[in-house]
Formats: sequence, C-alpha cells, structure tokens
Amino acid sequence: MRILGIDCGTERTGYGIIESDGKRHAAIAFGVFKTNPREPMADRLCVIARGLREIIAQYQPGEAVIEEVFVAKNAQSSLKLAQVRGVAMVMAREAPMDVFEYSPREIKMAVVGFGNAEKNQVQLMVRALLGLEKNPPEDAADALAAAICRATMRRV
Repeated sequence: MRILGIDCGTERTGYGIIESDGKRHAAIAFGVFKTNPREPMADRLCVIARGLREIIAQYQPGEAVIEEVFVAKNAQSSLKLAQVRGVAMVMAREAPMDVFEYSPREIKMAVVGFGNAEKNQVQLMVRALLGLEKNPPEDAADALAAAICRATMRRV
C-alpha cells in the first residue's frame, strides 16, 4: 500500500510517501512545500494545494494521513493551521483517497515507541525505519512518521 503522510504548516508543509506491507516500509518521495509568510494566505494555500495535487498525481498513493490539529496558544495560528489541514484533506479526497488522522502522540508512539518523543528522535527513527542515508527535513520526517503510523495501524 502506498501512503501519503502530510505534516501541515502555514510556512512549511511536509509530505512523505511510503510503500508498506505493514511490516517493512520504503520511502518513495518526501519533501517540503515552502510558502512566503508575506504573501496573502489564499496564495499560500494555493501553493500547498498545487504541490499536493502534483505529488498525488505523480505517485498515486492509496491513502492519506494527516496529523490531528494541535491547539496552539495563539488562536490565529490554530486557525491558519486548520486552513492548511482543510486544503490537504480536500486534495486527498479529490484524488480520491481515504483520509486518516492520528494525534501527534499516536504517531510518535508508532514510530519511536514514546509518545513524548522529541523531533530529532522522530527524525532518527524515520531514517532508520526507511533505511535513509541521512535525516529527512523535520517537516518531511513528521509526514513520513504519520505515514508509517498509518501503515502500522492498518495491520492492527
């Protein structure tokens, strides 16, 4: 099964596509869509939508997973993050794909074995689980971790 993980952010949205049988995982593609914080939000959302549409068309994942919204102290930041999540969900459903959501804690538990793992621990485990030569960028590592979490949960 090919799974697309998405780590939503207004300035940096990470993506990662893996191929998995539930036990073994292989990275197919990963990266980060970067937007300019000085641009209008609508333009930034279009950059993310375009990027997701392109990688979905190119790699044809069967499922998508997005980290559940984490409520920031700043309400404005939470609202902007929700907009990005909405765009990601629409792009996945438009494909069409089923969309799954897991909490940051569930993702870290599935990948690191510890729900309060630090970002660098997630990067290291993603690198090890996927047999990568070097650590992926943080946002891409989080997206790959979400995809690994979904692959693991599919088996359960």
